[in-house]
Amino acid sequence: MHPNTKLSSPHPGGHLSSHSPWFLGLELATDQLRACVIDENLELVGVESVDFDTELAEYKTTGGIFTTPGEAYTTPVEMWIKALDTILLKLHRNYDVGRIKAIGGSAQHALVWWKSTPLPSLSSLDPHLALHTHFPSPSFSLPNTPTAQDTSAHTHALAIEALLGGPNAMAIRVGTCAQASLVAAQLLMVREAWPQEVWARTGRIQVASAFLSSLVCGKWVPMSEAEACATGLWVHGVNGQQGYWDEGVLDIVGGSREEGRRVRGWLGEVDVSGGGRKVGNVSRYLVDRFGFDPETIVTSFTSDYLASYLSCVPSSDPSTGATAVLQFGPMDMLLTPAARYIPSQSYSLFPHPAQDPTEKRRYVAVLTSRNADIPRALVRDMYTKSWSAFDRLVAIVPPGGSIGLDDKLFSFWHLQADSYPYSHVKGIYRFESGVKVSEFRDLRANPRCLIESQGTASMNGEGGSAALSNPFASLGLSFNPYTSTPLPRRVICTGAATNFPSVANLVGDAFNATIYVPASQVDSAQVVGNAHRNAPAKGYFSRASLGGAMLGRWVWGREQNGPSSASNSGRGSPNWGSSNVSSISSSPVVSSPNPSNLIGTFEEEMRRLHARRWTMSGGVWARTNVNPPISNTSATNSPVPQVKVIGGVPANQVGISTGATPTPTPSTPTVTSGLGFPPRGTGLSPSLVLEEEEYEISQRGMYGATMSSMATMSTIGSMSSMGSMGTNITTPDMSLLNPGSGATTPGSVKDVNNPSSGTASANVPGASTLTPVSALPLPSPSPNPHSGSSPVSTTSYEDDLQLAQLGLAKVAEPDTDAFMTYAAIVGEYARLDGVVIRGT
Repeated sequence: MHPNTKLSSPHPGGHLSSHSPWFLGLELATDQLRACVIDENLELVGVESVDFDTELAEYKTTGGIFTTPGEAYTTPVEMWIKALDTILLKLHRNYDVGRIKAIGGSAQHALVWWKSTPLPSLSSLDPHLALHTHFPSPSFSLPNTPTAQDTSAHTHALAIEALLGGPNAMAIRVGTCAQASLVAAQLLMVREAWPQEVWARTGRIQVASAFLSSLVCGKWVPMSEAEACATGLWVHGVNGQQGYWDEGVLDIVGGSREEGRRVRGWLGEVDVSGGGRKVGNVSRYLVDRFGFDPETIVTSFTSDYLASYLSCVPSSDPSTGATAVLQFGPMDMLLTPAARYIPSQSYSLFPHPAQDPTEKRRYVAVLTSRNADIPRALVRDMYTKSWSAFDRLVAIVPPGGSIGLDDKLFSFWHLQADSYPYSHVKGIYRFESGVKVSEFRDLRANPRCLIESQGTASMNGEGGSAALSNPFASLGLSFNPYTSTPLPRRVICTGAATNFPSVANLVGDAFNATIYVPASQVDSAQVVGNAHRNAPAKGYFSRASLGGAMLGRWVWGREQNGPSSASNSGRGSPNWGSSNVSSISSSPVVSSPNPSNLIGTFEEEMRRLHARRWTMSGGVWARTNVNPPISNTSATNSPVPQVKVIGGVPANQVGISTGATPTPTPSTPTVTSGLGFPPRGTGLSPSLVLEEEEYEISQRGMYGATMSSMATMSTIGSMSSMGSMGTNITTPDMSLLNPGSGATTPGSVKDVNNPSSGTASANVPGASTLTPVSALPLPSPSPNPHSGSSPVSTTSYEDDLQLAQLGLAKVAEPDTDAFMTYAAIVGEYARLDGVVIRGT
């Protein structure tokens, strides 16, 4: 079918369907545009995605970005629009989109630069034409925009920071210190370093999330306040006051008062409603072309990392202990709830993206490190030949790289420019027994020392001697290195690094916390070749798209419980797109006489819905993917009736039944359910043989004379090729199979009546295949007294059960002895980190 053709509905009834409502979540990631559809009980209905490299190959990106010099870490905006066209077409063909009642979404932190020339009205697009034909590349003054991974604006960010009085002064003023991805830094870079016509031709700029929601909504949608706080230009309102654009920073960016006002006009208004109200309804274009219900509401879109945070539904209840979310990826992020807005140079602080203005304001504190996937991939390439060998070395090397307390090893990998206190730090630094060395005598210590360094940095909150000054104290998250009481009680981990059993164990040891991983990720990691990928396997949803769909469900529920209170308030430029934002009230938000208070906060409502789904299903885990049930064949080749499969195992073997005493069962739908979690200290299944490359390392001895070629890699200048790495993959083993065929979880082809059947690769990995993390069984609060197992506290069991209802699988238990080992060396870590920062 030609793209410029109005589509007919493949589903009878179109948007007049009377079936139960669905909710759509969109995620504009670096490598893909992803969609997730859930029902009103948060059960998974559908998953779609558009891979930029393969499905939109005409744009010639790698990992969704350009990697050529001069264009590195930029991406074509037109590709995003065409991807939205494509994914809406997939949804139209495969699902009854008329049942979708709300759309939420998120995007990477990037800018879209619109030209000042007249553009087609978003509210009156021709449904006979594909969306990307309305807005081709010439519609943008900067057709290829920098992504969040771009660091070319780092020096410009530092210049703004210096003019504002330093990192702490900047953080107090605009909520964050200098970072290369700040909109303020990107603006200054374009004005000073790019051709002058780019600045002169610009008429409007949007963050990617507002850009995506504008296309869905059919009008110019303002950015959320959480996104505004990440620009470095916004002053957050406290004590009942509303926020505003900082004119001083605008003048710095624009170079003059006049240009500063022009930039303010480009930025437009900010949605300060808190994300709890709709920003509008779906566009007429989506109704006429794809069959959406015209009453479908659109919520405020946010950043991808905050949407992922929402999908985990972290607890902030002090009585049960706080929950932190640790997101591994191209940039590692530690996110934790905060009750008060007290900015600091140690972290960035954002308004919670899903709250009503009538609520007590809540916030999310975020620690970010750019030195994440790339150092991990580089260490793998320098010291091992596969991720499985990397994982095993992390597992078998003692904490601190040695058994003794006085000869611990520390390493600090700063390959990319980062924020305070590492603004001016670049290089690889190693210390052995407190002395700086060019390489460890025992080369096998490098993988573990890297992961320890990354984990300890997250635990401390900042580097240097200030690491023990409790940067989170004002937020109620102080850290004492000799007790775990103030630390998060639970850490929810996402991203490819969490799929390594050794990494999950190490994070649990460093925080003395129970580690949980989304069951969908545990299941997705079982797909051959996907354990080391940040992107979910085919048929599995992403966390950010799920978070967007959940936000849509929450806002829709609030809309159903009272008169419309969806008009949000905005502040900023009063004349920005006035003809298109007339529905956005500029008056203060007033509490409705019959507000949506019948529904609780976002977290309360999501927990209620998850618990209801769990009860209705009889204690079965939520679906992790939409791959079809497997048609099995017995040993006699006779057909076996199809069995409902959740994550590769029969549904009746997953979860526990309500109303009966629970028995130990796999706490997540994985094909390795019979193995449980690998024993501590090994990190891998006992059946895994020692790999050839690991044996080679062990034979080199402690001094590794044959590794002299690696020494040349320790200089930062030899790492210029890192820019070519895809951002969706942590450098894969090239020998692994391509998971893009759509096959379901390995082992799901087994005959359920003959457990011994199926391919060997399902349970016995190849020599270079990483054995991913699997889940610990969900224990019984009252074990059989004759079983010999120790009793489980009711509180611990209830925690596990509540998180299981949320789709979070426990993968590692806290170990107090291991935690005390790290507590004993954290002071030395902080001292050496200070040495690195000072350059002495």
